[in-house]
Amino acid sequence: MRVQPGQAVTRGTPLFVVQADPAAVLAATEAKSALTLAQGKLARTQSLFDKGLATQSQLAATRKSEQDAQQALAAQSQSGVTSGNRVVTAPFDGVVLQISVAQGDQLQAGAAILQLTGGSGKDTRANVMLGVEPSDAAAIHAGDAVTLHELSATLARSTADGRVVLVGASIDPQSQLVDVGANVPLGQSAFIPGTRVGADIATRNGVRRIVPRGRAEERQGRIRLPDKCSKQGAARRRGDPGGERRPIRRGRATRPGPESRDQRQL
Repeated sequence: MRVQPGQAVTRGTPLFVVQADPAAVLAATEAKSALTLAQGKLARTQSLFDKGLATQSQLAATRKSEQDAQQALAAQSQSGVTSGNRVVTAPFDGVVLQISVAQGDQLQAGAAILQLTGGSGKDTRANVMLGVEPSDAAAIHAGDAVTLHELSATLARSTADGRVVLVGASIDPQSQLVDVGANVPLGQSAFIPGTRVGADIATRNGVRRIVPRGRAEERQGRIRLPDKCSKQGAARRRGDPGGERRPIRRGRATRPGPESRDQRQL
């Protein structure tokens, strides 16, 4: 093992060194030898057949043996068995979260050796997992802005901005929440892997104009705003008694203005 839990690594950093099981290496070597022998036997049988000294059935049997040897070697090559040591490097910048093996352990094929998480935010993978209520998950989409904040009082003002990259399609049986993955650059922030955080996800962002009810005109089923109703004009008339005010049932209270953002706090 070349790393330890909690260590930050960059792309190309050696993580661990593995060596194939001697029995597997022997099987791969035997497969190569068997293919070489089968190819030589096929060439000799083909030469005898051309001279009329071998039958068609003998040639077919030899060709079948050569094909079986090729398939056996392909299976060994697909398993990735090679002789000697092989150094496995980090595929991206990240942090080692967990190491599941010890020095000298013998592993089965497909067993996990360590867990590496990305923390740079330079790719589109999710490096922050959040849980939201099922009723709120329908309003969240990939690309929505995310702002992380610490749950501890000492780092309550620490924030980091990112984007939603995936929204779960099922409810987690343990937490009864829907998983939401976000990609947030955490390289220069106070957030380290494993930190419990809260997040604000901005949904349905857009510019809204507050227009008095009497100013809007409805024509052929469409609402038309007057030409002189600019954003500044609408802002000056927001106190017009004719205007309609609707309470925000979900969201964070902000000072009144011509623009508003529907931002749900999770």
